[in-house]
Amino acid sequence: MSQRDAVFPAARHDLYRQHRYSPAIRSGGFLFVSGQVGSREDGSPEPEFAAQVRLAFDNLAAVLAAAGCSFDDIVDVTTFHTDPQQQFDTIQQVRLEVMGDAPYPNWTAIGVNWLAGFDFEIKVVARLRDGAVNAA
Repeated sequence: MSQRDAVFPAARHDLYRQHRYSPAIRSGGFLFVSGQVGSREDGSPEPEFAAQVRLAFDNLAAVLAAAGCSFDDIVDVTTFHTDPQQQFDTIQQVRLEVMGDAPYPNWTAIGVNWLAGFDFEIKVVARLRDGAVNAA
């Protein structure tokens, strides 16, 4: 069995260790990013919703950067929401600030009733840039 090519950001929040998962895995020219939440460094959720969403996007940006990627490299997005109707405008506002211009990645939004104490989660697939495909 081959070793997974895991990617960790420079500043890791404690959820990776607590729940035993990698923030992202490089494979086949793509970066598969685990769901990122608005976690503080100690793994606790940011209590205010808009700040939690911003922190989730910041955590995502850190994982992308660790792999030599940016939001422009994202091709697939899945978001999870504990109260989509009440939360969607806030999420859209942050998304429009960080995701750039069209063409946008495809996006699937899913309403859920539990996110381990969080209210928003975002996971993505990004294409790796030529120099990042074989980086370790």
